[in-house]
Amino acid sequence: MLIDLHTHSTASDGTDSPAGLVVAAVEAGVQALAITDHDTTAGWARAGEQAEVSGVLLVPGAEVSCRVRGVTVHLLSYLHDPAEPVLSETLAASRDIRLSRARTMAELLGRDFPITWEDVLAQAAQGATVGRPHVADALVAAGVVADRDEAFAGLLADGSPYVVHHGAPHPVVAVQRVRAAGGVPVIAHALAAARGKVVGEDVLEEMVAAGLAGVEVDHRDHTAADREWLRGFARAHDLVTTGSSDYHGTGKQNRLAENSTSPDDLHRLLAQASGTRPFGELGALA
Repeated sequence: MLIDLHTHSTASDGTDSPAGLVVAAVEAGVQALAITDHDTTAGWARAGEQAEVSGVLLVPGAEVSCRVRGVTVHLLSYLHDPAEPVLSETLAASRDIRLSRARTMAELLGRDFPITWEDVLAQAAQGATVGRPHVADALVAAGVVADRDEAFAGLLADGSPYVVHHGAPHPVVAVQRVRAAGGVPVIAHALAAARGKVVGEDVLEEMVAAGLAGVEVDHRDHTAADREWLRGFARAHDLVTTGSSDYHGTGKQNRLAENSTSPDDLHRLLAQASGTRPFGELGALA
């Protein structure tokens, strides 16, 4: 059984529409997936409608931007109430900050390369959470780099003079807000050092104390040693463990369900939610 709990659509920085994401998942043999666009729930309704038609279980979620001690942390929030005001305002603030950050980076890059802010906006779907991936796409369109991977390895890498960082809630605060909204918080790719600096065990312990429900273990940016350590940490704290693709369509090489979550862990996750319900039937996962 293929269960993919970390995917993105055009509501943030993926290349598949929310409905198209569900169709692609079905074509890949996925029985259950989560839509986890960055700091937005805008794709839930369209993806949910397609899930009902396609006979796949859809877990609505979001990837919440966090930051601590200069380190970016991504928190997956599953099944929270999208109308709960505190978390909703947190996500809205992050979207605004992402937009401002992307514009600043476009202006910095524009001093040395043939791209403009309008070029960046042209890469984002209407209403999407604009961010660094769209800046990368503008660089690709301008012929500056070959693809997103090259952009993120160089011009848009942490430490680049063209990259500016944005304010975001402390991950402990984010965990608390997700729980208060009836959601289930799971930290994404916590040890993916290839992406940049990662947090230490002390921050993870603080997140657990605040209500962290699980850790994303099986992710392409985790080494075998990373996965082994995270499984041990999860066992020690009785946390859910997930495996996911972090799929972005053609925006990244990641393929749907290249890593999968067990049905037992999905059931554990669903049992903790009180904010909203998944789309589709649970019977197929019994």
